[in-house]
Amino acid sequence: MIVTLIIACEVGFWVLLAAGLALRYLARMRRASVAVLLCEPLLEVVLLVVTAVDLKNGAQPDWKHGLAAVYIGFSAGMGHYMVTRADAWVAYRFAGGPKPAKAPEGGSARTAYEWRMAGRFTVAALLAIALLQAAIWYVGGDGSTDSLRMWQQKMLYVIGINVIIALSYTLFPKKVEEAKARPSVFDRLLKPASERSGAHTGEDRTLTRR
Repeated sequence: MIVTLIIACEVGFWVLLAAGLALRYLARMRRASVAVLLCEPLLEVVLLVVTAVDLKNGAQPDWKHGLAAVYIGFSAGMGHYMVTRADAWVAYRFAGGPKPAKAPEGGSARTAYEWRMAGRFTVAALLAIALLQAAIWYVGGDGSTDSLRMWQQKMLYVIGINVIIALSYTLFPKKVEEAKARPSVFDRLLKPASERSGAHTGEDRTLTRR
């Protein structure tokens, strides 16, 4: 039941987001859009209440309850950022808004960006850890809490990995020129097919001349 509800909350999040943005930019109903988007936190509240009731009714804490706490933590910690980014892209596509900025290619701007992202993931993970700890206290000594503590450990890994990534950009910053000269895999994949084929043709011609 918990897993099904988590999936339903995730689907509901994207449905409400799409509906809210459609009302704002297609139907020009800004107030209705805000009302729909404000319903998104209610999904996490429902999941939190159902999880608490399940534990109160004697359910043995397991990975599903831990996953629910992690989902709520990340929804609360990352939800606003995701909604803001989606809003910016829809405004750019349908309302003539400015094109959302991509992650900086290098330099101090990229370092600052990585630390901001690490901060967001850290906040989300800490919220999940707090909810997991609340569940542990809620269960008390009546049941095993090993699965909940296992999720707490995973959240510490998430924090550590993001801090390490941010530190790597601080200690070994990538130069902007180098980043432009070496486009990422995603940038290469997003290029039009004509440009990719043209690049290959040029390489083939060079090899032929050699």
